[in-house]
Amino acid sequence: MTVALMWEARAAEGRGEELLAWVREQRPGGEPLRREVFRAPQDRVLVITWWDAPYDAPLPELPEPAAELVTRAVHRWRFEPVADG
Repeated sequence: MTVALMWEARAAEGRGEELLAWVREQRPGGEPLRREVFRAPQDRVLVITWWDAPYDAPLPELPEPAAELVTRAVHRWRFEPVADG
């Protein structure tokens, strides 16, 4: 089974590039099948990792960045694939 972990944060005013650089440096334990990093308006950064694991498996996640780097706590979600149709 594949499970996707989603991590999303909003940078403090004017610190979007710094948050993006911080995310790129983070390598929690384990090697995901795939990792993608996105950015959006309002200095938001999104990371999605795909793992070959059961939905409820303990998996390494990105940590919380320093409080002064973000405007709020990080949002985290876990997803499992469903058949399209």
